[in-house]
Amino acid sequence: MTRAESRALDEGQPSRRPSRRLIVGLVVAGLCALVSLGFDVVNGGAVNFTIALALAMAPVPLLLAAVLALDRLEPEPRGNLIFAFAWGAGIAVLVAGLLNTLGLLYLVKEVDLNPTQARSLAATFGAPVVEETLKGLVLLGMLRFRRQELDGPTDGIIYASMVGLGFAMSENVGYYASALNTGAADLAVTVVLRGLLSPFAHPLFTSLIGIAVAYAAQRHGPIRIWVIAAGWAGAMILHGLWNGLASYAGYVGLITAYLILMVIFVLLIAIVIAERRRLLRLIARYMPAYQGTGLVGSVDLFMLSSLRARREARQWARAHGGVAAARAMGDYQQAATELVLLHQRLERKVVDPPGFSVQQSGLLHAMAVARAAFPNVA
Repeated sequence: MTRAESRALDEGQPSRRPSRRLIVGLVVAGLCALVSLGFDVVNGGAVNFTIALALAMAPVPLLLAAVLALDRLEPEPRGNLIFAFAWGAGIAVLVAGLLNTLGLLYLVKEVDLNPTQARSLAATFGAPVVEETLKGLVLLGMLRFRRQELDGPTDGIIYASMVGLGFAMSENVGYYASALNTGAADLAVTVVLRGLLSPFAHPLFTSLIGIAVAYAAQRHGPIRIWVIAAGWAGAMILHGLWNGLASYAGYVGLITAYLILMVIFVLLIAIVIAERRRLLRLIARYMPAYQGTGLVGSVDLFMLSSLRARREARQWARAHGGVAAARAMGDYQQAATELVLLHQRLERKVVDPPGFSVQQSGLLHAMAVARAAFPNVA
């Protein structure tokens, strides 16, 4: 927890001021995105680039909404989510593009492969290593600087999906611009394959790293390194399998690749559902102990234990107290959820008792401030 976050908790308010580290990171990511998009302009021309950018951005709001729908019970800080997306769309895409190009040139000039063979080989064995490593670095950064935000596999999946969506969006600009140079038919096939049938490919690959890093964030000891290594290898293998089947096995390979992705997708959804149920059990386990504080009653326990009840509570607050009351209800729910996750971190020895006490006090104060702003309905 940063000093700004600790101070905000002491005041009973969520921290909304972006950190200097976040601002610098976003500036760097933005500059990298501009450079990467600049290459696309040079290669495809201004008109083709504009069309390609529009096509690449079109599905992004829907895809982001789908990812954020997984994040309703314990929402992640917006700044972290924005940075993960920006990292994928800027830094990861630019560096990966440069390294992949160098690898392709090496295969053509030094290994003496023809361009088609070189592209297939690089896509199957080179690109997965380069791209998953660059996307995964932001998750390692979360583990180092924002470990307290990685409370379970759902958090890992969400951050991995954000960086993956950013990467896919920027990458698709280049693919669409190239397809525009070869004709409308090629563009249509590319848009269908990349924009409609496989929008979650990059998020799915990197989610294996996200789950592993989230597991490591809640554990101690050398097993963390092995788990992260396994998740990283899994992401690379899945990515390479996807590219290899599409490159070498034709339509049969493409269908097989989609089936594999669908299986992974279903497994990830199952993990999210199981994690949500586990968090609700934690609420039922830890929150009753706080009934004596006057901050939690039996009605609150029921409300906190259901997404539907939480939503109805915010709607009730808005109907009787306006936007400010609805925000206060959301802050109360968020602080209560963070409190039970804090208990989990103490149980797993991720936080020490003195640190637990400080954060517990801040979260209880935040709940008290939020509760004081609830509508007073007779």
